[in-house]
Amino acid sequence: MNRTVELRDHQRELYYFQLRLAIVGSAVLCAFFVLLIRFFYVQVVQHDYYHTLAEQNRIFIVPVVPNRGLILDRNGVVLAHNFAAYTLEIIPTRAGDLEQTIMDLSKLVEVTPKDRKRFQKLFEEGRDFASIPIRTRLNDEEVARFAVNSYRFPGVEINARLFRHYPNAEIASHVVGYIGRISDKDVDDLRNQGTAANYSASDYIGKVGLEKRYETQLRGVTGYEHVETDANGKSVRTLRSILPVSGNKLTLALDARLQQVAERAFGEHRGSLVAIEPSTGGVLALVSKPGFDPNLFVEGIDPQNWDALNNSPDHPLNNRALQGMYPPGSTFKPFMALAGLELGKRKPGFTISDPGYFALGGGGGHVYRDWKAGGHGLVDLHKAIVQSCDTYFYGLAQELGIDAIHQFIGQFGFGTLTGIDIDGEVDGLLPSQEWKQKRFQQKWFVGDTVSVGIGQGYNLSTPLQLAFATAILANDGRVFRPHVVRQIQDSQTDAITIIEPQPRAEIPLSTENVKRVRDAMVDVTKPGGTAAWAGMNAKYLFAGKTGTAQVIGMKGQKYDESKVNERHRDHALFIAYAPADKPRIALAILVENGGHGSSTAAPIARQVLDYYLLGKEPPPPKAIAPKPSAPEQEQEDD
Repeated sequence: MNRTVELRDHQRELYYFQLRLAIVGSAVLCAFFVLLIRFFYVQVVQHDYYHTLAEQNRIFIVPVVPNRGLILDRNGVVLAHNFAAYTLEIIPTRAGDLEQTIMDLSKLVEVTPKDRKRFQKLFEEGRDFASIPIRTRLNDEEVARFAVNSYRFPGVEINARLFRHYPNAEIASHVVGYIGRISDKDVDDLRNQGTAANYSASDYIGKVGLEKRYETQLRGVTGYEHVETDANGKSVRTLRSILPVSGNKLTLALDARLQQVAERAFGEHRGSLVAIEPSTGGVLALVSKPGFDPNLFVEGIDPQNWDALNNSPDHPLNNRALQGMYPPGSTFKPFMALAGLELGKRKPGFTISDPGYFALGGGGGHVYRDWKAGGHGLVDLHKAIVQSCDTYFYGLAQELGIDAIHQFIGQFGFGTLTGIDIDGEVDGLLPSQEWKQKRFQQKWFVGDTVSVGIGQGYNLSTPLQLAFATAILANDGRVFRPHVVRQIQDSQTDAITIIEPQPRAEIPLSTENVKRVRDAMVDVTKPGGTAAWAGMNAKYLFAGKTGTAQVIGMKGQKYDESKVNERHRDHALFIAYAPADKPRIALAILVENGGHGSSTAAPIARQVLDYYLLGKEPPPPKAIAPKPSAPEQEQEDD
């Protein structure tokens, strides 16, 4: 068998081996060179960028919510403060399966259906929260139980949070207001104002009352912490911190105890009371009954309580003092009387003979009844105020005309905003010919003016406006803007900014004319006056005026309270100031469906005045409401 012998070319093989080796070596060198370039690019050129990314993986900037400012009454009584409590919070982006996480957590701490609903609602809102609370106000045992098992729950942590608390619950609730969770609208408003950064990781903002109006003062400035975390997102240490700045402290002109006395004096009645210091405009009390517990809103009100408040026929969320518009009734008469004197339509000795009605056109026109059947006999201006003679003011209104009434009485704040430092005030209505034409495209009739003369018809006022006007009268025409906040204390420097009385104007009034009206109002509270019972045995002299405002027209029928639905009964009103010679307090009271001002509203005023001037504690609410000797009922014949 022949075999072919292959001769190997070692030189050629060596050549190709070296060639391949050179190619591979070159490729390796090229790759190394590329890596070197990339290394240089990453480590040198892009060093800052990648360093930042690396740091962000382990260092988080955590906003620190500032301590919200306190709200105190004029005597230092706390109306709103904060307390610290532990919250169990979930960071959705790190927690994995949320449902499973919550189920596992519920085995350690109680998680109620209400807690789940709140968490779900906040989660669905889609706001950029760092964390969302699943439980608030944990006790020490719950905190310890979770701490032992925290390693099982990435993205879940316990934090100490500040909670707002209103220790007086319903007392002054419409004044103080409340904070609530930030809504999408709030976010948009904050962005438009350029203040959104100060609310980083904040859940709450002032919603109503002083909490809303003074949000900028109460909020403070958000702080920040640079926190190092481990692989599970748990905080390891704080590297750097910028301390938050607490909100400023508000001290009010309001007297919390006086406020409490006033609210309790209403008993089960609905209504409002506003008390003002005439010489400064400081609001001493501002009542709207019924009230509400602002603590319900702090953590997000549950549907049951919201429905109860929002759908109640008593409308407890409405601030009646600022937003309720009612006919002022006979409380309007002192201002009409002053208009008659100042505009030359009435002389002190001018009298009329009151037959118990007023007829337009001297007898052939529409008839308007006086509240007293048979009339008051001979009536001058003094008697007209003391006994609240409708007939006298029917005629005076006709002689003055609506334009003169509108111009003169408008100076006392009727039909305009008072400028109080609480949001939501409405301007009421002091009608005029121009207003009716714009509103209804109708001309003004003389009969419209007659009704306005006794505070009825188109005439509408808020309790705040009535108190404001009374304070002006008590202060001889000097006008001060009503204000609730008395001073603001800076949280950093403790510097105090006093809210100085703000004189708005001074109505040019005859001293003699003012004295005549004020003297008549004093006699209203004496025997023979419509508020004689309320003034009985008073240790000080005070001035007042009762009023009754119709809720529904009787279509020519005689008003019988016993046959009218409770919510259709007349409103009771009373204005007053005291002491009569040097007024320290002026107030207005409205009791919805209370009947007569003399029997329902005036006794409330007496309790408030007794406490403020004498320190006398009032009797239980059920002790008020005896019948006066001279009830009053102003009505017009439709």
